Amino acid sequence: MVVLFQDEFSLSNTATLSATWSLKGKQPEIDCKQVKRERVTGFGSVNPLSGQLTVNFAQKGNADSFKKHLRKVLRTYKDKQKIIMYVDNVRFHHAKILKPFLEAHPKLEIRYLPAYSPDLNPVERVWWYMRKTITHNRYLSSLKERIAKFWRLFSSADRPNEIIKNICVINF
Repeated sequence: MVVLFQDEFSLSNTATLSATWSLKGKQPEIDCKQVKRERVTGFGSVNPLSGQLTVNFAQKGNADSFKKHLRKVLRTYKDKQKIIMYVDNVRFHHAKILKPFLEAHPKLEIRYLPAYSPDLNPVERVWWYMRKTITHNRYLSSLKERIAKFWRLFSSADRPNEIIKNICVINF
């Protein structure tokens, strides 16, 4: 059995602004030429015990793209007898078109986190780390460049990974 936590994120070619250090009296600047905004939705599932991350991208988040992600999870964990995936309550996670798919794949069980509780979802911390590392205060002219940076950051995440495992730890 494996327990996963899933959530969506978006990547774009525009920088996300975040607090940063600078010299006193000197306003930090981010180079951001006017370009057409490009955006993609990512789906990610993390196994917080191993640090393994399963990710795929789609043009937008909906029930069809979520089902595509579920197929990838099933392929990734084909050797497991049971996959329990915790998700948030976004509307398409409850879509009626998912019911036949889930009935056809009984080894995959979807469970829902309480509403408005991102702090209970370890993959949220993975996305925080990703944003801090590749999007905050960093301009790139194309979405293709941003996705390449994403895959470089998570190049070893499709197998057990200590960095992601440590990011997912909850300390009480």
